[in-house]
Amino acid sequence: MAKIALIEAKPSKNDYIRLFDNEFEFDEFKLCSSSIPKVLKKDVDIEFDPDLYDWIILVGSEPLKYYTKVTQVMQYAGTIVDDKFLPTINPAMLLFKPESKKVWEDAKTNIFAYISGDKQKAEISDDKFEGIQDSARALEYIQMCIDAPGEYVAIDTETTGLYPRNGYVLGISLSCEKDRGCYINSDCVDEDIEKKLQELFDTKRMIFHNAKFDIPMLEFHFDLKITRFEDTMLMHYVLDEVPGGHGLKQLAIKYTDYGDYEKPMYEWMDEYRKQNKVLKDDFKWEWIPFDTMKTYAAIDACVTFMLAEKFLAALKKGNPKLLRVYQTILLPGVRFLVEVQDNGVPFDRKRLVASQDLMQEEIYAAVEELHEHEAVRKFETDQGKEFNPNSVLQLRKLLFDYIGLSPTGKMTEKGENSTDAEVLDKLSLQHEVPKLILQVRKKNKIKNTYLDKIIPQLDQDSHLRTNFNLHGTTSGRLSSSGKLNMQQLPRDNPIVKGCIKASPGHKIVAMDLTTAEVYVAAVLADDLELQDIFKTGGNFHSSIAHKVFQLNCPVEEVAEKYTGYRQAAKAVTFGIMYGAGPNKISEQVTKDGGKLSVSEARRVIKDYFGAFWKLEDWIESNKNIIQKEGSVYSFFGRKRRLPNVKSDNKGIIGHEVRSGLNFLVQSAASDINLIGAMEAQQEIKTKNMKSKIFALVHDSVLAEVPEEEIEEYRELLLRCIQKDRGLFIKDCPIGCDFEIGEDYSMGKFASKYASLA
Repeated sequence: MAKIALIEAKPSKNDYIRLFDNEFEFDEFKLCSSSIPKVLKKDVDIEFDPDLYDWIILVGSEPLKYYTKVTQVMQYAGTIVDDKFLPTINPAMLLFKPESKKVWEDAKTNIFAYISGDKQKAEISDDKFEGIQDSARALEYIQMCIDAPGEYVAIDTETTGLYPRNGYVLGISLSCEKDRGCYINSDCVDEDIEKKLQELFDTKRMIFHNAKFDIPMLEFHFDLKITRFEDTMLMHYVLDEVPGGHGLKQLAIKYTDYGDYEKPMYEWMDEYRKQNKVLKDDFKWEWIPFDTMKTYAAIDACVTFMLAEKFLAALKKGNPKLLRVYQTILLPGVRFLVEVQDNGVPFDRKRLVASQDLMQEEIYAAVEELHEHEAVRKFETDQGKEFNPNSVLQLRKLLFDYIGLSPTGKMTEKGENSTDAEVLDKLSLQHEVPKLILQVRKKNKIKNTYLDKIIPQLDQDSHLRTNFNLHGTTSGRLSSSGKLNMQQLPRDNPIVKGCIKASPGHKIVAMDLTTAEVYVAAVLADDLELQDIFKTGGNFHSSIAHKVFQLNCPVEEVAEKYTGYRQAAKAVTFGIMYGAGPNKISEQVTKDGGKLSVSEARRVIKDYFGAFWKLEDWIESNKNIIQKEGSVYSFFGRKRRLPNVKSDNKGIIGHEVRSGLNFLVQSAASDINLIGAMEAQQEIKTKNMKSKIFALVHDSVLAEVPEEEIEEYRELLLRCIQKDRGLFIKDCPIGCDFEIGEDYSMGKFASKYASLA
């Protein structure tokens, strides 16, 4: 009988005998004998010899890190680490994170299977995973994949960089059957192998894990074209939309018996860096010897093949809505975004350099203004040192002790008064100093995060090629990452947007959906009164205020005569889509420069729903669905799983319900934008136009367009975005605002920084 130990971080009330269903006997240990909030290495007082046990169950992240140096317990739960350790999450967390129940149950099932011998770690050997450095053998292996009976072949690349122009392909991995694969060194890829690879691509459907990365790498560096493919990362995203869990390594650990198969290679890398005194960020992938990399690279393709078998079966047997999202939105979205990314964001290099200098001058001026303030001078005199606005301790002392501002109530994890951006924004209503500190921080961020980092990452054509991701949000909205996060460009300062500048003879054309989420809600709720607001045209928020509050003036005069009502209507319109109540509505109106008490906000909401009662019914109906089902589907078929509605915490339940409601409108609006942009891109290519879509930012589509194509591009994009896809108000398509300018700031850069324009 196997000898088993269980180690948790500290004494707890967990009844592990019951939790593990009395399946086996085990000895219990604690890393630390004291019940302290967080167990650190210095607190460990366990007396334990791992060699005395066949299996050791590690409960929680602290024991896992202590014995294996692995830190991600959620990722490794239910797997084997270092041959005998079996990690799992702490079951106590299920009380406040009900969504973790499946992680716990799956881990427990796997632990039972490993201990009983029903489940074993997959065997890794050279006869199953082949390294190929010979062209003749590479041709044989590719031909074997072509001749294989299955429809699919998995493929992966190892590269020296994250972008085609910034690196090259080290090797190509292939797998056409379970538990087998190869890794072909790119040094032996000649014209014959390229032709054979193209034959493979034309014969089989290629399976990638993150095709948006591998396809441009293969097509840029080799004479290849890939049109028929699948993507296991996007399959998993459809099946579980929570961001952060779609990596190949994570999924291999969770769904295959190969576990953390790359661990030996990463240990080799750690030893290499240690011996050669190389920092982690400076390590280069090409330094790994072929014999060290080959097995693990081959397994990448193997586990991709195995994941595809599992995920495709789940999609085809499961809800057809999810399969449709994968096939009609996500897969076409890959090719679309490959092209968008390759177009690149056009920057003006000279303007960037000049903007750097100007922003530095503004930073100096803002810091000087801050230090000249009476409260700051007194602080520096008393403390005997210069005030550092980046020091949280100094900032807290200055704001709350010297100036005497009232804390907002927001606390740090350590229980101290917070001084983050949200707090400073609220405190700036009380005093000038928080406002000045915010200015310094914002200007520093613009220079350090954007201007300084953009310049060295520009390609020779002054375009910056960054990532747009289909799998980064729960709503389906695109996210952006890599060289530049295009979704987080500064809004209150036009200097960065002003550096996104069209080349001579071109213009930046920006199309933005107008009140898209409200439009979607009006259709989904079948609220004809709200739909009429869109049909009448004019100023949307003035029209809402005019109807809700029955104002006795023409709609055109509402903004001037009834500013407060218009602000209230605007706050309620957007707030309702996010589940905002009277407190939030009152706060938003105040932030917008108006004044609305909580009791007044409560009356406004009542009046609003009195005018648009079908919208209220729709909201209440979907709240009930979310609470009952723990999930909800968007109009286009995306699923949003909301397991925390089963929590005992009312605050958590409320947040989940609001997230579900927000998903219903935001996801549909986002897909209208994405699908329309994809269709526009196809038409641009069909017509051989030179217009280039280079970004989708929130509900906007950005393009660099030759001046002679502007009207044609505008017409085709408008037609594609406003196409009736079933989410449509008759005779009133969704609103699209177009702005056309020399740069993305649409004239604001030239207005504010005339000397640089």
